[in-house]
Amino acid sequence: MSETIGYDDFAKLDLRVARVIEARPHPNADKLMLLQVDLGDVQKQIVAGIRAHYTPEDLTGKLIVVVNNLAPAMLRGETSNGMLLAATSNEKVILLTVADPECLAGSKIK
Repeated sequence: MSETIGYDDFAKLDLRVARVIEARPHPNADKLMLLQVDLGDVQKQIVAGIRAHYTPEDLTGKLIVVVNNLAPAMLRGETSNGMLLAATSNEKVILLTVADPECLAGSKIK
């Protein structure tokens, strides 16, 4: 089990619903995918290690959950401005998605 944190630590995370508007393979990394996501008021690029589990067609249009306030990171020459949330079950990576189509991109998760 991971270290227990208090609510104040959890509250530092800005979890948001994001709509994937474009997905494409990273040109310099076999395991990475470049995602352009819409957060309602802004669009961002997220680099994610999900290429072995999803195709760009699988991702486009999906409502996913992202950490919106993660510090930018350079991954194989591309800037990632957030992190998507996913579960690992056996050896499969499963994106956390929002099933209700009425949920708007940018909605805050609490």
